[in-house]
Amino acid sequence: MKNRNFVRGLCLMAIALIFGGVSLNYTIGELSRSGPGMFPLIVSSFLFVIGVLTLVRSHFVEPVPLDYNVKNIALILLSLIGFAVLSEYVNMILGIIFLVFCSTFAGTSYSVLRNVKISAGLIAVAFGFQHFLGLNLPLY
Repeated sequence: MKNRNFVRGLCLMAIALIFGGVSLNYTIGELSRSGPGMFPLIVSSFLFVIGVLTLVRSHFVEPVPLDYNVKNIALILLSLIGFAVLSEYVNMILGIIFLVFCSTFAGTSYSVLRNVKISAGLIAVAFGFQHFLGLNLPLY
């Protein structure tokens, strides 16, 4: 369990199985008339295939050592919790901006311009979901 790619493949497969299993609680329907469980099942199936490919590929490439950085894990968890809290009590736009700017501190490089572009793109996607799909998102 010291190969990062092997563990990555296992984690992707586990996440796919969990969400795929949960999607089976909903009506799947047919391809011509899909139910609410169809989309999560398809996405989790693709994620499972990506996990299998990553797992198989890990046996053919040179192993990358697995290392844990507690600071990065804490930053990612903080950014997700902050996004949830800000989206609930303030608005989702501020939550998205906090998520992007906080989570990129865990990376190897930090660029304010890149974070602004990513935030703008995610906010545009959220507005698209709200207006075109009719989702009730607390954007304002």
